[in-house]
Amino acid sequence: MMKAFDTLVIGAGPAGIAAAVTAAERGRLVGLVDDNPAAGGQIWRGGAHLPSTARRWLHRLEASTVERLHGWKVFDSSEAGLLQAERTGAATGDTTIRLRFGNLILATGARERFLPFPGWTLPNVMGAGGLDAMVRGGLPIAGKRVVVAGTGPLLLAVAAHLAARGARIAAICEQARAGQMMPLALHLLAQPGKLRQGVQYRWGTRRSRYHTNCHAVAAHGDDRLRSVELRRAEKRWTVNCDYLACGFHLVPNTELAALLGCRMEDGFVATGELLQTSVPGVWCAGEPTGIGGVELSLLEGEMAGLAADGRAQEVQRLVPRRRTALRFVRALKDACRLNPQLRTLAADSTIVCRCEDVCVGLLRERENWRDAKLHTRCGMGPCQGRVCGGATEFLFGWQADSVRSPIFPARVSGLAEPADAADTYFDNLKETV
Repeated sequence: MMKAFDTLVIGAGPAGIAAAVTAAERGRLVGLVDDNPAAGGQIWRGGAHLPSTARRWLHRLEASTVERLHGWKVFDSSEAGLLQAERTGAATGDTTIRLRFGNLILATGARERFLPFPGWTLPNVMGAGGLDAMVRGGLPIAGKRVVVAGTGPLLLAVAAHLAARGARIAAICEQARAGQMMPLALHLLAQPGKLRQGVQYRWGTRRSRYHTNCHAVAAHGDDRLRSVELRRAEKRWTVNCDYLACGFHLVPNTELAALLGCRMEDGFVATGELLQTSVPGVWCAGEPTGIGGVELSLLEGEMAGLAADGRAQEVQRLVPRRRTALRFVRALKDACRLNPQLRTLAADSTIVCRCEDVCVGLLRERENWRDAKLHTRCGMGPCQGRVCGGATEFLFGWQADSVRSPIFPARVSGLAEPADAADTYFDNLKETV
């Protein structure tokens, strides 16, 4: 199957929605691709519980002419101006699609960073965002004891949501020191919306202890999690719990951008003021350019949509707002700087790569990411290093030196489809028009 668009947007989170809606305002043929069954990304899930901003943008998307391709995961780019995607979970029917585009906007979002510690692979130890998504999807949480630990503003947001659903939040543990977070707090004073939201989250978790300079040392249990050992300075104690929601801020999803040849800078996609990448006709918006939250993602999405539509003057008017918002990005990055003590938690027997069961001890013998992949298969499982890559970057300072297709596991039938089928379709489409 083949489809062609003037502008193609990858990722249907806040940035992708804003980009697609804006790009389609003047009648452009716009496509929006996402592997989830509905728009909203990881941050806008939950139906009636969505904030007003989310409902407003989702309504604009529904009313637009954007063609939405939900349940499709882009895994390859066989040539310039062409992407390949596979239908997620499909066993029969059309399982692959080729996407021809004139302009491309990457809004691929971010994922949680996980760091290994003894017991982190036990059942009911999961990412903070992962547990939140499961609860939104129907997982019963009322009456369950939950410890939320790691770093970043997501911790308090998740804890507040779980508490609203009836969970007993046993502790909220932020690994950063209070002084380290002070500049971020000062930035919030200048942003009443974010400050009000933070106050609401803390009010929703007011019955729970909030610890700074505190992290999980180990998780204990048998067939599932039973307790978590916590450390704050020199003090250690154990908390009985049913779930540990743990995440160490976010890692940008830059694999597709890297595959296309976009220049990277400090782990993010490098862009100009108008959000253009180093590849002509490709823009990037949202978390892959810098972790900055929903408001910045929406702003960058609008800018990228305008730029792809050739409305450079309108983009320029938004540049000062983005410059101001980027100050919050820098403050957030400093506030979430990881404590070096976290590197000492994992024992030699602690698993780092869950796909291939590779332990820390084996990785200590390797020199770099490529060496580790060749000798241990670390990063070569189904997730393609999306979990262990962030961990080894922090633990050993390793950087992934290449991205190869397919960037997600794909069927052989999709990889083997002849490329000229896409060219023939596109030529016929132009003749029809």
